[in-house]
Amino acid sequence: MAKSPSKHILVTGGAGFIGMNAAIRFRELGWGVTILDNLSRRGTELNLRTLQKRYGDGVTFVRGDVRTDQKTLGELVEACDVVLHLAAQVAVTTSVTNPREDFEINALGTFNLLEAIRTSRRRPSLLYASTNKVYGGLEHIGVREEEKRYVFQGELTGVSEREPLDFHSPYGCSKGSADQYVRDYARLYDMKTVVFRQSCIYGPQQFGVEDQGWVAWFLIAAMLGRPVTIYGNGKQVRDLLSVDDLLACYEAAIARMDRISGSIYNVGGGAANTLSLLEFLALIQTRFGLSLNARRGGVRPGDQPIFVSDNGKALQELEWAPRIGVHAGLDRLHAWLREHEQDIRVFYD
Repeated sequence: MAKSPSKHILVTGGAGFIGMNAAIRFRELGWGVTILDNLSRRGTELNLRTLQKRYGDGVTFVRGDVRTDQKTLGELVEACDVVLHLAAQVAVTTSVTNPREDFEINALGTFNLLEAIRTSRRRPSLLYASTNKVYGGLEHIGVREEEKRYVFQGELTGVSEREPLDFHSPYGCSKGSADQYVRDYARLYDMKTVVFRQSCIYGPQQFGVEDQGWVAWFLIAAMLGRPVTIYGNGKQVRDLLSVDDLLACYEAAIARMDRISGSIYNVGGGAANTLSLLEFLALIQTRFGLSLNARRGGVRPGDQPIFVSDNGKALQELEWAPRIGVHAGLDRLHAWLREHEQDIRVFYD
């Protein structure tokens, strides 16, 4: 008879990119895994089928919506030790066209989950995936324009958690509101919560599109001969973090939850793992032998010219730092895309 898992995790949005990788990671570690997803995002059905084929009943799927299914949330949190909250509306552009839905998913959905945990008997720990967009456009930070990228002026190497919040776009507002609710519930109700303000996460299982998952989308577009749009001059810089490194950070936080509850961490690739859009376009050609048809669009409101996460707090308190360099991580993503090229062509047809 199989031994029952001693620990159980609930992953909201568990059929999405990060959620699927998290489900695999924790299942392989011997955890019981339940995923909650409404399957509204294209590609989640494929991810779910992959999980069910690999693990069968070893990963439990519940179809539900954090906006409306409070009873389901209440039942699920009573059966787990940790909640990883990834269910979200994730695109700035979508938030602009439909701000009400963005608010209901990101802010109200998170509030519903917090209330379910607060009123539960078990009161599991909560990990919340926030975003660097809570810092806004960072217009006050001096940047210098170079040939292929923007760089920080002065001695700044990354943005820390001390940076004031400055929500831009409905997406920034909804994620930022949830971010602060999660933090305050730890203080006010003695709940165990941690917030991760994440940078650009990439890796296998990512079905990227123009307004979300741009690293995977650029590679996919190059493989399929599709055009991409570069908004602005293409010198915008982001720090890239492999999904495997992100999951290692989640694990480190779970192991230290009693000491770090209520904390917020910036989590990204850091200064060693940055690329501008122009640099990434060149890398696609030189490293992977692919060409990409890039057209230009206007600058998007609130688009940060450069964001690099200062991971110092996570290093000090979680003993965590990225281990997978950006080139090695992109090689792995490219290999996964090649392995599944036929399915990807069907998916993007």
